[in-house]
Amino acid sequence: MDLTSAKVIKELLAKHQSRPSKIMGQNFLIDKPTLKKIIETADIQPQDTILEIGPGIGNLTQELAKKAKKVVAIEKDRVMVEILKETLHDFSNIEIVQGNALLATNSSLPTHYKVVANIPYYLTSPIIRMFLEAENQPDNMMLMVQKEVAQRICAKPPHMSILALSVQFYANAHIVSYVSKKCFWPSPNVDSAIINITPNNNNSAVNSDAFFKVIKAGFVQPRKQLINNLSKRFKKNRECITAWLLGSNINPVQRAETLSMKDWVSLTETLDVIK
Repeated sequence: MDLTSAKVIKELLAKHQSRPSKIMGQNFLIDKPTLKKIIETADIQPQDTILEIGPGIGNLTQELAKKAKKVVAIEKDRVMVEILKETLHDFSNIEIVQGNALLATNSSLPTHYKVVANIPYYLTSPIIRMFLEAENQPDNMMLMVQKEVAQRICAKPPHMSILALSVQFYANAHIVSYVSKKCFWPSPNVDSAIINITPNNNNSAVNSDAFFKVIKAGFVQPRKQLINNLSKRFKKNRECITAWLLGSNINPVQRAETLSMKDWVSLTETLDVIK
């Protein structure tokens, strides 16, 4: 059964009296070279446990199972779970879990694992942050997301955002390749990108609550100068905020998007100056 065939996918859905859900962002990958690219880049080893979010009909799941020791496929859609039982019945190393990946707890996560997923837009940020903030982080995340979202995640100054900082605070992120919308059925409105996210310990000594408090304050009105945003959010006079910024070699009239991760960490570590 060729699960990259739109004809086969349509037949499977019809058999189970279903159709692609726009609400759940169901766009099925039908391009074999892209499937191969994901598998190759994920560098799956025989001892690996893979956590796949939203496996859909299981075309990627099958390829993962051929390489990994075990694949845990978490699917929210009950109909897709029934389809997965059919398309994956020949594999003994796949565990199908019906549920919401966002409700996963630290105790339910494997000791060592990698995440591979084709994530719809509305889930991208919460899924990534949930795994990166988990006590038991994945060794690696290989994700297919909307092209523009991937570019925002991997951005550098002067194009930073809260999303970019939220990911880069915990990990290194880079775009592996772009994927045309024509590689999916039904075809989405935008192109996608494969991104690789690898957790690191670069900021393990930084108070994460304080860090996110500072960046949210800085981005409260992204087009305004830092001096204005920070003064308003922290309820401090401009002289106090100016001294704080200058202490980290940051120009008070800069915009938040122009600051580097190092700048935000410096502001976080000196936050007591304005208290």
